[in-house]
Amino acid sequence: MSSNTEHTIGFLVHTVGRLLRKRLEQMAINTHLSAAQWRLLFWVAKEEGTTQARLAEYLEIEPISVSRMLDRMEQGGWVERRADANDRRVRALFLTEQGREAFLYVKSFVGTVTEEAFAGISKADQQTIMQGLEKVIENLNTTITSSQDADNGTEAKTLESADQ
Repeated sequence: MSSNTEHTIGFLVHTVGRLLRKRLEQMAINTHLSAAQWRLLFWVAKEEGTTQARLAEYLEIEPISVSRMLDRMEQGGWVERRADANDRRVRALFLTEQGREAFLYVKSFVGTVTEEAFAGISKADQQTIMQGLEKVIENLNTTITSSQDADNGTEAKTLESADQ
């Protein structure tokens, strides 16, 4: 890496993420699930009962794409949709037993891949890296939320002004 653009946090984090996904895909090839599908399994396992709309936010893809993926995964026996107790129009998402087994199988590789990624890095430095990344996430979430709040306030004021 020679240029400054290759040393930006965005470039480095993106590259690490891409390489981690690629390595996990290699290890999880026997599941016959795509990376997108096991990411979906991860989020459904983490947020049992979540909705398609929320899942689209987590996965950062369009709701229609989530719907199509869920259709295939439901037909394959990985996930199931259940009517929400409070709103029959909403479908809550849950892993099936097969989906839970696949999730645990792929999750078992995460430790191995993490060890591979951190090879040659001291435990103290590993902890520093993780804490630093957690702080970066916190900072960006705060900035994004503040920016959205400010934008919503500006938009509301603009709309209010237009009505007068």
